[in-house]
Amino acid sequence: MEVEVKLRLKSGDDHRKACEHFGSRDEHKAKYFQENLFFDGLEQELSSKRVVLRIRFYNMNEKCVVTVKGKAVLENGIGKASEVEEAIDPILGRSFVENPELMLESDLSVLRDTLGKFGVKGLKGLGGFKNVRDVYNWKGLDIEVDETKYNWGTVYEIECETSEPERIKGELEEVLKGQGVGYEYSKVTKFQNFINQTLD
Repeated sequence: MEVEVKLRLKSGDDHRKACEHFGSRDEHKAKYFQENLFFDGLEQELSSKRVVLRIRFYNMNEKCVVTVKGKAVLENGIGKASEVEEAIDPILGRSFVENPELMLESDLSVLRDTLGKFGVKGLKGLGGFKNVRDVYNWKGLDIEVDETKYNWGTVYEIECETSEPERIKGELEEVLKGQGVGYEYSKVTKFQNFINQTLD
C-alpha cells in the first residue's frame, strides 16, 4: 500500500518558491522528465475496477517502470492506493506503447498477474501526460515537487511518501506557510485530471 501526502500548489510562483526552499541546503537529489502513458482493456476491464496501468519513462529512455495502482483514495491531502511496479528495459516499454497487445504476451509478473486477474483479452492506449519532478531530501524523506503538463494546462503539486502521513503533512504545511507558499489539499490524482481533462 502506497501512502502519500499530496498538496496542490496554487501557482507556478508557489512551485518556484517550494523548489528554492527545499533546494537551498544542497538537498536536491534528482530531476526527472517523466512521460506517463496509460492503458486499459478493450472492454474497460481495468478502469471499471478502478485499476490504473501505467508505463512511465524517465529522462526519455534512461529508465522505465510499469506500475499497477488499485482503488486510489485521496482525502484531506493524503492519498492511499495499492501499488505494484516493475522496472523494465525502456526499449521494451516503447514497444508496449507502440503495440499494447504485446503486454498480453509478456512474462512480466506485474502484467501477467494483473491482466490475468481481471480477464483482459485486449489492450488499448489511453494517451498520457508529461511531468517534471524535482526530488529533495527532507528529514530523511523524499519530497517530490511536480510540474504536470497536460494539453489543457499545468498543475503543480508536492508529494511525499511516508508511513506517518498526518504528522508529515502537518510539518510540511508549517514549512510551506513559513515560506509563503500557497497550497491546498490535493482533491484528485494526476490520472483523474488526465481522464476528466480537468485541472482540479
